[in-house]
Amino acid sequence: MPKLFGTAGIRARYLKKVNPQLAFNLGLALAKYNDSSGKLVLGHDVRTTSPLLAYALASGAMSGGLDVLILGLAPTPIVAYSTHKTDAKVGVSVTASHNPSEDNGFKVYDSNGMEYTVEMEEEIEELLENIDKDYYVPWDRVGKPISIPNLIEEYVEELIDKFKMMPKRSVRVIVDCANGAAYNITPRILRSLGAKTLTIHCNPDGFFPGRTPEPRPDVLNYLNDLLSSLDAEVAFAHDGDADRLSVLTRKQGFIKQDRLIALYAKLKLSDRKGYIIVSIDVGGAVEEVVERYGGKIIRWKLGKTHEKLKERTNVLLAAEPWKLIDPDWGLWVDGIYQAAWLTNLILTHGSLDDLLKDIPNYPSKRVSIKFDEEKIADVYKDVVEDLLSVKGNVRITTIDGVRLDYDDYSWVLVRKSGTEPKIRIYVEARNRQRLKELTSRVLELIKKHADKRGAKMYSIEGM
Repeated sequence: MPKLFGTAGIRARYLKKVNPQLAFNLGLALAKYNDSSGKLVLGHDVRTTSPLLAYALASGAMSGGLDVLILGLAPTPIVAYSTHKTDAKVGVSVTASHNPSEDNGFKVYDSNGMEYTVEMEEEIEELLENIDKDYYVPWDRVGKPISIPNLIEEYVEELIDKFKMMPKRSVRVIVDCANGAAYNITPRILRSLGAKTLTIHCNPDGFFPGRTPEPRPDVLNYLNDLLSSLDAEVAFAHDGDADRLSVLTRKQGFIKQDRLIALYAKLKLSDRKGYIIVSIDVGGAVEEVVERYGGKIIRWKLGKTHEKLKERTNVLLAAEPWKLIDPDWGLWVDGIYQAAWLTNLILTHGSLDDLLKDIPNYPSKRVSIKFDEEKIADVYKDVVEDLLSVKGNVRITTIDGVRLDYDDYSWVLVRKSGTEPKIRIYVEARNRQRLKELTSRVLELIKKHADKRGAKMYSIEGM
């Protein structure tokens, strides 16, 4: 059986790997894993296939003895929050996050609202490989469905209460929900905090007609014009399930994710010292700020920064580009929380541009190259072999892909996506010429091995 779980849960093209039978079996396997008793919280995003997959998973879970607490349409962070709040054994969000509309998948949470670790995912996959009649409970022990839409409102109210205070200034913000699950959540929260909130792509639609749900800089260019024409100060943009957040300001445009993480780290470390956990693709700005404010940085795999939360005490935050876990709020990635925190800061402490003044801004680039699924593994293997053979004054890190750190503080990371048939390139340098040089060098290396393997490069995003 091919490996199901990737960087963040299970994600794939509907009917190719993700289908109603897998959903049913996953529900059944989760029941078996959790001793065939207790509660499972279930929510889903706006995709056309999400309700179908959610009900199939619910049937499997109930067949295995779990009561299913049904949120219905809900952002992924609220599924995690509700799992923790209801003392459920497990939570599942049916979502493909920022993937295209024809994809779908599942994110699984433990009783604390934390995503399953790799070890737990492997145990679930083993159970899925060995579905047996003993996974089912008898008729008098099957689970029951229980509707819990009130948990969505509890989340909204609790988040507003956390940040509600008298604004010292007024601010006009734009919220782009990508036609996704946060369509009626984030705008309400920001209005309640005191922001004058304008919305776009805030009607739920599983075809994502407004824009692709991945909130990349190239996808969000149109917001720069809207910020000016609507006289708005800042724009917030989610992905389909709202665990991600992108931010733009009228003065600076797209704010690099590293700078936002560095700002969060600065705020946390200003109160107390501790650990800042970041993914392998986070750059120099975060390192400099963490060192400046007396913290310690820990790097880990993309999509798995939560695993390090279990290993350390005094962790102040765990973050990767677009995604933030603040343990003072919860142990889950939460883009809605990010938007609320930043809005509170802007209303009470000044513009985001001012808040970012002492945060470094180094030139960087992120590029994604899409391949045939049949060819990508071979191409990536060849590229990795070449990168590992690089000589000279360079530090090589292999915890997630291959990262090369040079003595001029520039670096390159090449890794295979865990959710799509793409090879991703991450580059940062101290000047644009060096950035261009390193990016071109890696692209040429990938193209060389693609040609050698006869692999077609379908698209290059981010150039």
